Amino acid sequence: MYTILIVEDDLKIADKLRSSLAKYDYTAKVVEDFSQVLQAFMETKPDLVLLDVNLPKFDGFYWCRQIRTQSLCPIIFISARDGQMDQIMALENGADDYITKPFDMEIVMAKVRSQLRRAVGAYSSVQEQQEQTIEYAGIILYRERYIAAYDGHTIDFTQKEAELLAMLMERGGRVVSRERLLDMMWEDQHFIDDNTLNVYITRVRRKLRELGAGDCIETVRGAGYRIASGKELLA
Repeated sequence: MYTILIVEDDLKIADKLRSSLAKYDYTAKVVEDFSQVLQAFMETKPDLVLLDVNLPKFDGFYWCRQIRTQSLCPIIFISARDGQMDQIMALENGADDYITKPFDMEIVMAKVRSQLRRAVGAYSSVQEQQEQTIEYAGIILYRERYIAAYDGHTIDFTQKEAELLAMLMERGGRVVSRERLLDMMWEDQHFIDDNTLNVYITRVRRKLRELGAGDCIETVRGAGYRIASGKELLA
């Protein structure tokens, strides 16, 4: 029997989700203290999380990032915020899916079953459950959790920031063109302003400096970007 953690401050909606999950033989636990969501997660050890965006204390994006530091279990946002940017933010902070309110309970159940099959059911495998990492220039990137480690310290990235860093690290110090980065990070570039990549490069550079890795992402004029090798990083 699978356990679902419900992080929803609207008691009517939380109760509706809990009763519906029970009909499908899921064990559902509803968070009561919204300042202790991560603690509730660690105590419950759920197989999946249903998470609202608008919560007391900290929003759902924050708690999604906190859960991702501990687990790769599926996280589905259920929120009245139906803007495209909210959905992008959810995915970039580690969510697996996003459902807008008002919702159809059958849709919720279908998405729950789908995510559970992928994570722990028929579609999962030992290989998929093993966390993938990339290591280069002393930096270790935990791809599923969007966390980088360097010299004993760690820092969180959004999904897109982690994808950008991963592409640079996988090239092993070779230059990656702006066009390739845009193609890999955003399939449809028609909606992406050219400055968007600059913003993400700046964010990743700042976080790597905070991590203690220095200014290791270099701009190669007219070509693109590369990450410094270990020797260059120490220099």
